[in-house]
Amino acid sequence: MSGGTPKGRNSGARGRRLADKARGPRREPIVREAAPDDAVDIGVEARIAAGLLLNAALERRNGLDEAMALPEVRSLAGPDRAFARAVAMAALRRLGEIDHILNQRLQKSPPEAVRTLLRISLAQTLVLETPAFAAVSTAVKLAERDAKTRPYKALVNAVLRGIEREGPGLTTAESNLPDWIAARWRQTYGEAALAAIALAARDEPPTDLSLKPGEDTTTLAEALDGTVLPGGTVRVGVRGDVAAWPGYETGGWWVQDAAAAVPARLLAPKAGETAIDLCAAPGGKTLQLAASGATVVALDRSEARLRRLRQNLERTGLEAEVVVTAAEDWDDPRTFDAVLLDAPCTATGTLRRNPEVLRATKPAEVAKLADVQHRLLDAAALRVAPGGRLVYCVCSLEREEGETQVIAFLRRNPAFRTAVADPAAVGAPAEALTPEGWLRILPSMWAESGGMDGFFAARLERV
Repeated sequence: MSGGTPKGRNSGARGRRLADKARGPRREPIVREAAPDDAVDIGVEARIAAGLLLNAALERRNGLDEAMALPEVRSLAGPDRAFARAVAMAALRRLGEIDHILNQRLQKSPPEAVRTLLRISLAQTLVLETPAFAAVSTAVKLAERDAKTRPYKALVNAVLRGIEREGPGLTTAESNLPDWIAARWRQTYGEAALAAIALAARDEPPTDLSLKPGEDTTTLAEALDGTVLPGGTVRVGVRGDVAAWPGYETGGWWVQDAAAAVPARLLAPKAGETAIDLCAAPGGKTLQLAASGATVVALDRSEARLRRLRQNLERTGLEAEVVVTAAEDWDDPRTFDAVLLDAPCTATGTLRRNPEVLRATKPAEVAKLADVQHRLLDAAALRVAPGGRLVYCVCSLEREEGETQVIAFLRRNPAFRTAVADPAAVGAPAEALTPEGWLRILPSMWAESGGMDGFFAARLERV
């Protein structure tokens, strides 16, 4: 891969797998990932919590995060709670493959509660490498506990024992994508890109850190067994409580995916300039703007989501004026040298970190959010001072939320023009550059070093 692509420790096997996939769809075994320590000893209650989390994620957007506050989850010990979340996330990432395996062995669909038991058991054995005897035994115990699932105890045991004995068979990564999304991405990006995105969506992503100016990226990367990516992001090679990592207490860095750090670099605010982040929460991009030395205003309509931004400003020692309001309703006459609009979107580009977005997003939502983005872009244009610049971005893979928005905006606003992006200068993959000069980052890019979130970003200048 060209353009200064970083090389990671896992480049060989995954790179070959992607190359094979690019030659066309094929069936392959589920690829396993590491389970939390002591997973075998974690008991029935953690599996119940995993089922609750899985179902909450399938029912609604942000359901998994909200369900983490349920008494059944919150009351668990730390390792049990982490295991429950890991199981639910593994099931979400491989849901299509897991259901395909189950459907081969089920003559008719069982009640949803039974399917949940089977799903979380296979997520443990086929993805997290939990020993089959532990996962199957616990699944049978869970079936016994509930009157609705008790009649299916023998079925649960037979299906799981059969898969253990005969193997799961072959599956395709594309089956984890809802059909309508797969069809859209196939048409937009092509068959090879679709296959690569589907493979990227299977894997738990690494943690990325953005650093304050003056922090030593090499030293931090060495301390966290990580690597330094183009643009200065540190990709961490360890797991665990981020608050215990070097530099957290002193505010030297914050968690931010490598792709999410690109738009603020593209905006390139400077010391002495004024900058505004119009949809600021949870605040990673605001911190980047503030770290540049610019005078920053951060807007967001959600007071609850801005609490995290305020906490990170305090921890890092950075400054920004925080305003709770909707961007299009802000009653203030100021204009700014640099305007950042990270618009609300379907967030389909974050499918590696938030696999539930694929189930929560519906076709009608794309059009609904596109209308919101249209209005926000027009509001953002009014905030750009003469000679200033605007960066529009979304963490969506849907063209209607990215390229189509900018095309329509430029037609409505002849005072603006595209400023061609330089991928190398902003830490983006070279292949992300579009013919128009915008950036379209796919989750499959930089796959050999762990991938990145999907993003669209365009820099527009007011002339």
